[in-house]
Amino acid sequence: MFIDLAKIKLAAGNGGNGAVSFHREKYVSAGGPDGGDGGKGGDILFVADNNLSTLADFRYKRSYAAQAGANGGGKRCSGKNGEDLIIRVPRGTLVKEAASGRLIADVSGDAPVRITRGGKGGWGNARFATPTRQTPRFAKPGRPGERLEAQLELKLLADVGLCGFPNVGKSTLISMVSQARPEIANYHFTTLTPVLGVVRLEEGVSFVMADIPGLIEGASKGIGLGHGFLRHIERCRLLVHLVDVSGVEGRDPVEDFKAINGELVAFNPDLAARPMLVAANKCDIATPDQIERFRAFIQAEGLPLFEISAATNQGLRELTNAVAEKLSTLPPILAFEPEPFIPPQVDPQAFEVKVVDDEYIVDAPWLEHVLGSVNMSDYESLQYFQRVLVQSGILQKLEDMGIEEGDTVRIFNFAFDYIK
Repeated sequence: MFIDLAKIKLAAGNGGNGAVSFHREKYVSAGGPDGGDGGKGGDILFVADNNLSTLADFRYKRSYAAQAGANGGGKRCSGKNGEDLIIRVPRGTLVKEAASGRLIADVSGDAPVRITRGGKGGWGNARFATPTRQTPRFAKPGRPGERLEAQLELKLLADVGLCGFPNVGKSTLISMVSQARPEIANYHFTTLTPVLGVVRLEEGVSFVMADIPGLIEGASKGIGLGHGFLRHIERCRLLVHLVDVSGVEGRDPVEDFKAINGELVAFNPDLAARPMLVAANKCDIATPDQIERFRAFIQAEGLPLFEISAATNQGLRELTNAVAEKLSTLPPILAFEPEPFIPPQVDPQAFEVKVVDDEYIVDAPWLEHVLGSVNMSDYESLQYFQRVLVQSGILQKLEDMGIEEGDTVRIFNFAFDYIK
């Protein structure tokens, strides 16, 4: 089954927590804090795999999580880093942020592409020791790994894209010039999925040709198979427009050419502007007048025309040689540049306070990490927490709202009584 779109959830590994530990050894007094740092969480990497041709695997498994970092230990032992998770995808897969459509990566090269980063490990209490704070009884928790709901979109890597109405001979052409074996039959929409074929002319000279199905007039509006498969020729360096010049199905080849070019423009104007060769197919059953009329039209358009018959192999060598020659002058296959992430303009210490059932509820997402580093049984740690509340303006906001001594303040799952 050919699947070229998929939506999955990715979760990089969380960082391990720092340890609270004190050195204990015979004959060594006041060994001091020796809690180690937590390990870093694993990243999620995408790797292009030439053995994969669809995104079908992602229909059955939609959630992926990398390993978390291990917690720190005593004797300044750092926790083990979480292992990276490697996900293999077909070459040419685009990874987008599902919510915004922002392009994160184009997995077209050989190097692994990091999609989400694991969280950093938290510091152990050994890092917080100072001459005036010799026994810190708190450590920092690990940072959470990045989370992402990703939209995967496959855009096949091909040098040449075949475009044209159904039943004009695209499948026959690609089967004659390459080892591809698409289904060939005398009815529309025989080809239901894109077909790739490698055309080898001589040693060191080859190119990849793609047969794209389902393109008819109105495809950009969803008629027929729609325009979904057109994404697979967006990377193509060259287009070969195949036209049935014989008109055996009662269509006008000139109008067919105009209609398909109109669909290319409607889908992507840049795609329609790609270099193009025109192949007049079924010349073996066309009349000289039909061929001459179409040749005059194409010459007026300023495009090169090749008279071929895919069924009888007529003119195919000349066409493939011309394609190879043209490709030698064109830039490499298009690679899409990732779009930069622009963070929203949000106050990093924004908070909201509301009263619910006589409790003052503080909503401040950034405080969750602070709470994780506070040891409520340690005086110095509590002093640090109070300074954060003062410097952020939370205590002032509580006083402005009329809080009185003994009232309950709740921050996430932590509740305490307010004392002036």
